[in-house]
Amino acid sequence: MSTSSKSTGLGCLLKGGIGCLSSIGVSVIAMLIVALVMDHSKKPDPAGDAGRGETPRVHVGGASRPAPSAGGNVKVQLDEKPPTVEEALAELDALVGLESVKAEVKKLASVVKVNEECRKAGLKTASLSYHMVFTGNPGTGKTTVARIIAKVFRALGILKKGHLVETDRSGLVGAYVGETAIKTGKLIDEALDGVLFVDEAYALAGEGKDYGNEAIATLLKRMEDDRSRLVVVVAGYSEEMKKFIDANSGLKSRFNRYIEFPDYSPSELAEMFRRTAKKNQYALSADLEKYLDAALRVWTKKRDRKFGNGRYVRNLFEKSVERQALRLAEAKDPTPEQLMTLTLKDVGISLKDPNASQED
Repeated sequence: MSTSSKSTGLGCLLKGGIGCLSSIGVSVIAMLIVALVMDHSKKPDPAGDAGRGETPRVHVGGASRPAPSAGGNVKVQLDEKPPTVEEALAELDALVGLESVKAEVKKLASVVKVNEECRKAGLKTASLSYHMVFTGNPGTGKTTVARIIAKVFRALGILKKGHLVETDRSGLVGAYVGETAIKTGKLIDEALDGVLFVDEAYALAGEGKDYGNEAIATLLKRMEDDRSRLVVVVAGYSEEMKKFIDANSGLKSRFNRYIEFPDYSPSELAEMFRRTAKKNQYALSADLEKYLDAALRVWTKKRDRKFGNGRYVRNLFEKSVERQALRLAEAKDPTPEQLMTLTLKDVGISLKDPNASQED
């Protein structure tokens, strides 16, 4: 189904109500709703992080495009009106949870702001390193926070563009001798005057003739050569990142600021689900509102470090919408309110014993 036909169908649904259901068909409407939500979920995930093997991406404001070094041809205006520091920090405060992360970012912003004011006044200033290590499990908002930090640095005059180039090992390492330095160099060029975000950076540390070491060497040289135009944020699991940094004296001397990203609590995951539903114009039934937090406490008891956090919530929401569409496909003349309401059954909660139910 084309994008235009999906948009037309949704408009008919919202404006025509029950009248349009008979002409389009409940099953078609159900599939339409699922398709629209799935399309929407392909946009940058507010709680997501770069994934291994993904195309390097450039983020400017709320827009994202493939980096030119990856063959992308989508144009994004880089010289948009820069946000103020207050606006960038307000965006940070609007995120669910991450209180310790927010405190660290605000502290950094304050230090940088005072340092810049001293410099403008002609006073002697400390030489600050803006490179950072983000540690934590997947889906804890590392990419989103890096994007906000880029905005803060732009607002403070540290970076001219304040964009974020997001990549991982696959975006830096080549397949043959000599390719890695060129590939890494092009991506760094794309990140100049902004932030280069390298997810799962520990994967660059190979053994023997692994080309990942060439990427590290190229990155370290450019961090020195372009120190006034480049901020690098490396991210990954806590233990692996510490070993990665400590094993290389060049990395250790350049990265001395660590920010740990904690897993989201069950109540925070529930709040993320509510926000995702609201963003997609869905309402939660009264009983779902009542039992959602309890269900997430049970479902996340045995989480390990591979638990998806924000990604888990996104997947839970998408599956809930799918179940709701399948449920309503069997109903006769569902109302618009029913079409936009998620219930216990849709999310996978059993009223008989909600604390023992399992998300499937």
